[in-house]
Amino acid sequence: MLDIAFIRENPAVVKKAAADKQMPAHIDRLLALDEELREGGKKAEVLRAERNKLSREIPSLKGGERDALVERVRQIKEELAGIEAGFSKKQAEFDNLMLRVPSVPAPEVPIGAGEEDNVELRRVGEPRSFSFTPRDHVDLCEMHGLVDMQRGAKISGSRFYFLKNEAVILEMAICRYVMDTLREKGFTPMMVPQLVREGAMRGTGYFPIGYEQAYKLPEDDLFLVGTSEVSLVSYHQDEVLPLNTLPLRYAGISSCYRREAGTYGKDTRGLYRVHQFTKVEQVIFCEADDKKAEALHYEILGNAEAIMQALELPYRVCLACTGEIGIGQVRKHEIETWMPARGAYCETHSCSTMGDFQARRGNIRYRTAGGEVRYAFTLNNTAIASPRVLIPILENCQNADGSVTIPTVLRPYTGFDKIG
Repeated sequence: MLDIAFIRENPAVVKKAAADKQMPAHIDRLLALDEELREGGKKAEVLRAERNKLSREIPSLKGGERDALVERVRQIKEELAGIEAGFSKKQAEFDNLMLRVPSVPAPEVPIGAGEEDNVELRRVGEPRSFSFTPRDHVDLCEMHGLVDMQRGAKISGSRFYFLKNEAVILEMAICRYVMDTLREKGFTPMMVPQLVREGAMRGTGYFPIGYEQAYKLPEDDLFLVGTSEVSLVSYHQDEVLPLNTLPLRYAGISSCYRREAGTYGKDTRGLYRVHQFTKVEQVIFCEADDKKAEALHYEILGNAEAIMQALELPYRVCLACTGEIGIGQVRKHEIETWMPARGAYCETHSCSTMGDFQARRGNIRYRTAGGEVRYAFTLNNTAIASPRVLIPILENCQNADGSVTIPTVLRPYTGFDKIG
């Protein structure tokens, strides 16, 4: 969340950020509540001081004078009870509105409504020209028995699937290759809890906006994560991190779950948009320094690009516009990989700078060299997500006979160099 002091001093800036991100934030109501709470707090403080003073004086008094002070103390208690009753209701509304105030985008973020307004920065690799009519990933999966969507739907519903045979080994190989790559770069490998409390979802900015996207287990009051970012960022909840440990670099792997609410009828064919997937996520905690955070942003984006280059997959990098970045994101880049059957670059990775948005919500701080306690900055990036990444691998690496050549860097992990 944002600092309320910043919102007070920059209401126009925050209102513009909310408008640009297309998120209702009710800043005027928030500031009105803030004023009422502060005034109520001051009044309550004065009344408590008076009550305490009178309470100390009463034992030394007698008769009518004592009775008068006792009555005044009773009146003060009633006044405080009224203030506190109203305070509790206003505080709850204030807290709810604060959770819905978006961060302010970085200056370079383009204003736009949707993905068509993202700005392409570069393309790496050339889309392959086929000497034959290429198959899409669904046909290739059916040919080689790699995925069973029908039985997935029978068991769990639409957009669930069974991954089979070489596809299982391929997914495991990709994830292990990515984890090994990040470990060599100083990231701590983490296998994280996939069920978390509501506080973890709220602290990372996925609640209250986005509540409808999460799967919930009501009996246990737990939620399935849509990314290991939730668990990794919450790992240091309510902690003060030593300065000499920063930046902290984590690589989390987990199964991820998303309801995909609001996407009925969209991307229904194949593996592009499914409810369960596996992802390796980069998460960094760093000092509250915009320049250092920006450098780390491009570091983790570079890590994801290096992985795509090693897989020899054509891709492009886009700077996401305001309408495409989330409530807490200050900047976001997307990597879109070429998918021949779609004839388009499609999103496979995102890279985000969050500023202190998540740290404020999760109370994650560090102590500066001067002894000041400040909120940390957080960043995150999709290092790889499967089965979505299987789509460009299968389609770009296919051969005329329908076989699929395994990218060279994955062969030591798969133990085979071809499917089919």
